[in-house]
Amino acid sequence: MSTHAVTFPGSSGHRLSARLELPADGVPRATALFAHCFTCSKDLRAAVAITRELAAAGFAVLRFDFTGLGESEGDFADTDFSSNVDDLVAAARWLETEYEAPRVLVGHSLGGAAVLCAREHLPSVDAIATIGAPADPAHVLQHVSEREDEIRERGEATVTLAGRPFTIRASFLEDVESAMLTEHLAQLDAALLVMHSPVDRTVGIENARRIYDAARHPKSFVSLDTADHLLTRREDARYAARVLGAWAERYVPPAERAATTDDLVAHDRVVTRTGAAGFRTDVVVRRHRLVADEPASVGGDDEGPTPYDYVVAGLGACTSMTLRMYADRKEWPLEEVRVRLRHGKIHRADEEDCVDGREARLDRIHREIELVGDLDDEQRDRLMEIADRCPVHRTLERGIVVETERRP
Repeated sequence: MSTHAVTFPGSSGHRLSARLELPADGVPRATALFAHCFTCSKDLRAAVAITRELAAAGFAVLRFDFTGLGESEGDFADTDFSSNVDDLVAAARWLETEYEAPRVLVGHSLGGAAVLCAREHLPSVDAIATIGAPADPAHVLQHVSEREDEIRERGEATVTLAGRPFTIRASFLEDVESAMLTEHLAQLDAALLVMHSPVDRTVGIENARRIYDAARHPKSFVSLDTADHLLTRREDARYAARVLGAWAERYVPPAERAATTDDLVAHDRVVTRTGAAGFRTDVVVRRHRLVADEPASVGGDDEGPTPYDYVVAGLGACTSMTLRMYADRKEWPLEEVRVRLRHGKIHRADEEDCVDGREARLDRIHREIELVGDLDDEQRDRLMEIADRCPVHRTLERGIVVETERRP
């Protein structure tokens, strides 16, 4: 997968900050749009996990910050539920212009209510999924209940939500109270997936029942069991994301080009294919579909990593995995391994790089290893020694014999 930072004009003209997740082969089966929860942002763990899992399933997915939130421009005090719906429509229009109109909508919490309302403006949408969504947008007023009277009397008040101050205006209260979600559900012309935790203390499970009952078939319900409202546990976010990815595939058939690599699938080898024009190359590793290319500076389209990038990435991944395995076995507090690598060429005549009198190497990989965690110096030194023992490192050091045969 690849992640791209983009911006687009929102419904009020402010620039909205977004991230576009693209599948590994750069050829999405369809596009999807994600809406985050009330006062949250596109960078919430659940938002990232879900959009990336959809990208792994072959979708191009846009997640963005609503006006006045996260990295987007504008003042949150000037927004309401209707403006969120309008921002969703603006995001869909941008997708339609730059890629293709979205066929999947996903909304978390109040974002779930927003995508249900936005559907009537987006005829391209075939499937909608909600996660912990309220059956009535006015449900969000519970977050401002302590200041509600002040907001109505004075016209606005500052409310602390998730540890941050937000200005809420009376027009916001009036807007969510006037939103009629059940009317939109009754007319919903798309497949619906309702995902909700039975122990959600922010938006109770009864909301899922009301949404499900009001909608027409095809509709599905998936329980998120012990998850909290924000899916803060990694395993809960990943479970929701994987179920969503599998469900969406059923209602959005794959694009023709995305399926053309099926004939390359082999369980005992890696298969690559380069077409008649350009350097873009399909790479299939068992069920994993990747793409390789060259930069535009050398005649490619830069649709994927170069072949050397994959070699270097293999070393980095193997280094990280080896250190993770060793630290786990020793029960050392290694929290994260970051490996930064750079491939380059050196001159054959560079005598300092001769080894045992052999000719100087032509390729060099510079590797930097960052060990994150409460490790002492002895542990860090030992892990650096282990890094040189990773299997890919040893393979590169020993050299490789490549046997080539011609097939008819």
